[in-house]
Amino acid sequence: MTDEEVMAAALSDPDARPLTPEQLAKMRRVSRVKVLRQRLEMTQAEFAEAFHLPITTLRDWEQHRSSPDAPARALLLAIERDPEVMRRLLAERAA
Repeated sequence: MTDEEVMAAALSDPDARPLTPEQLAKMRRVSRVKVLRQRLEMTQAEFAEAFHLPITTLRDWEQHRSSPDAPARALLLAIERDPEVMRRLLAERAA
């Protein structure tokens, strides 16, 4: 299909019309932290407790009021790659 045919097909479908630029401008991206937490099926409180994060900081990240700094991004990446290992490592008490 050509670009014009794709656009015509999209415009002809009343249930799946393309968004206008104004509609797109009003949309907000979902925080990667929130996506990760939801993928793990954890509440904010559970995630914060399991990974030793202040819940207020987690909420700020999810609501785009602040962004994780470099060490926090590294922790989040490790959680994303292997959440069970990170949960176990952070649950162990120092000997």
